[in-house]
Amino acid sequence: MNFRYDINGLRAIAVIAVVIFHFDPSWLPGGFAGVDVFFVISGFLMTSIIFRGFEKSSFSLIKFYIARANRIIPALAMLCLTVVLAGWFLLFPEEYEALGKHAASSITFISNFVYWQEAGYFDAASHEKWLLHTWSLAVEWQFYLIYPLILLALKPLLGIDKLRHGVLVMTLALLIFSISTSALWPSASYYLLATRSWELLAGGLVFLYPVKLHKNAARVVAWTGILLIGLAYAIVDATYAWPGTWAIVPVLGTAMVIMAGVQNSWLTNNWLFQPLGRWSYSIYLWHWPLVVFGYRYDIAYWWVAGIILSVVFGFLSYRFIENIRWQRIESLTAVWRAKPVWIGALAMVAGLTIMTQQGLSGRFTPDMQSLLASMSPSPYREKCHIDEYDNPRDACEYENENVTWAVFGDSHSVELAYALAKRLDEQNEGIKHYTFSGCAPSLLQENGTSRCTRWYKEAVADIISDDRIDNVLINHRYSWTLFGDHIPDYPAVPADANPERTARILRSFDAAINKLASHKSQVVIMYPVPEIARTVPLLVASKDLFNESTDQVIGTSKAYYQKRNAVILKHLNSANYPDSVKVIRPGDTWCDEAKCYAVNGGKALYFDSNHPSVYGAQALISLMPQAWLDKPGSNTGAL
Repeated sequence: MNFRYDINGLRAIAVIAVVIFHFDPSWLPGGFAGVDVFFVISGFLMTSIIFRGFEKSSFSLIKFYIARANRIIPALAMLCLTVVLAGWFLLFPEEYEALGKHAASSITFISNFVYWQEAGYFDAASHEKWLLHTWSLAVEWQFYLIYPLILLALKPLLGIDKLRHGVLVMTLALLIFSISTSALWPSASYYLLATRSWELLAGGLVFLYPVKLHKNAARVVAWTGILLIGLAYAIVDATYAWPGTWAIVPVLGTAMVIMAGVQNSWLTNNWLFQPLGRWSYSIYLWHWPLVVFGYRYDIAYWWVAGIILSVVFGFLSYRFIENIRWQRIESLTAVWRAKPVWIGALAMVAGLTIMTQQGLSGRFTPDMQSLLASMSPSPYREKCHIDEYDNPRDACEYENENVTWAVFGDSHSVELAYALAKRLDEQNEGIKHYTFSGCAPSLLQENGTSRCTRWYKEAVADIISDDRIDNVLINHRYSWTLFGDHIPDYPAVPADANPERTARILRSFDAAINKLASHKSQVVIMYPVPEIARTVPLLVASKDLFNESTDQVIGTSKAYYQKRNAVILKHLNSANYPDSVKVIRPGDTWCDEAKCYAVNGGKALYFDSNHPSVYGAQALISLMPQAWLDKPGSNTGAL
């Protein structure tokens, strides 16, 4: 096939969009659709290779696989090795262990499954995953493995002429499947081949159903295609179900540009886009770790250096890795001595070693190891904390069979439960653990109002009916409950856009407090825990990079804490609860007059940006007077 300047220009248009989106989504909210452009291009090229081979009776499945390995593995493996080496100096054990897993899954092309299971593509945690972008390479590789096998199986049944109709049917069927599943299972739909393959097959249809256009018509079609791609970049954003119906826009636009086949368009064939198109694979590989680096160390205006370095590293990778004249894999017998295979194997072994050795914690000083150990969540978090309905009667009980306390709330109560259980165990008592992720107070709501309304009501009823339980500790992430997650907004405070909803939640909260207090000797309310600017590991990493002291690390300002929690603080301070209701105020002990701390005395108070660590929870539970534990209800004071 002759070199296609239009396709090379499309690669540049795709990689520019992806890079801009990742460095600052506000500039190009739909820039992630550049990946969809890449998929269409790959589908066109792979289909052309396979069907040309069929027509000439020269297609070799082994050679097809080998060619793909020669193209993809060397640059990817070198990226993985470089990031793993940098991680030795930059990452803490838990982060390094995760990087090892991600490196091994990336080089074995299963990273899309790993990231699908871990989290969503657009969440905050994505900026802490150095190889997240390799999910798209995994999708492509899986397509390369399966697509020719399907065609080879259908070819004897349909013949070459009808085989293209089979590809058309598969494309339409998988498109319908993708649209229907994108809304129902957005994370799986985003990452997995089953919902992405129609995009690659759409590119194949351009080859299988060629359309001859006159020169002027071809230019109109090509420009229309570019406009459709630009429309997707500008209009869609992370809130759209993807790849759903809207994904048709960039896919159709890319298909139109390839179908038009205009080779001398100034938009795709120019002095800038042609080299960027040639370097696009390597630019794509290198840009995301640079994005993560800038995010990790919170570097101002990092996008300037980051975008420049993405292009520089992309060029160097293209010149010295993609195009290096090393031994290429030409046959199965040569696999064992081919450098791409050895480099890939080395990256896989390095990743697996780091993962199995739990991030090689011996790299750090004892003081740093102690600080890192204090960032841990409750060991019962995975077992006892729920994210979907489970009968409250079956809630966990620990550390002692003599249950006298219940801990009730959302995910911000998990570590408090563990810390309280440890303290109670010293006096031969235990707790029952009731926590539901993201569950707002909803005692007065009808079942079905939220995903946890039924559970919330049943949990309160179960606590009341359990005669063993005489004391209740209740806690929520109040700011999230009332206004939404703070991470995208920090340091701004979202306005109370729905005061009726806020009032309704507060009424339900008060109802739960009063109902529990009427049946139990003592109810302890945890006031809001400060939400800090960034996760504790990132705050500590920024200090450690410049050899600054990590004995005390500021998390946020006292003013932000008070402003962020103004509604709930005012409500709790003015509430007329029974005397048996006690309160604990984390802000009075974790903050001084101006600052709230993320690390104090060389110990982390959080394991992320808002959940108390086990150490932090123990510090909060230590604020409870022993009298509250020995003689419930006898002390009516408040901390």
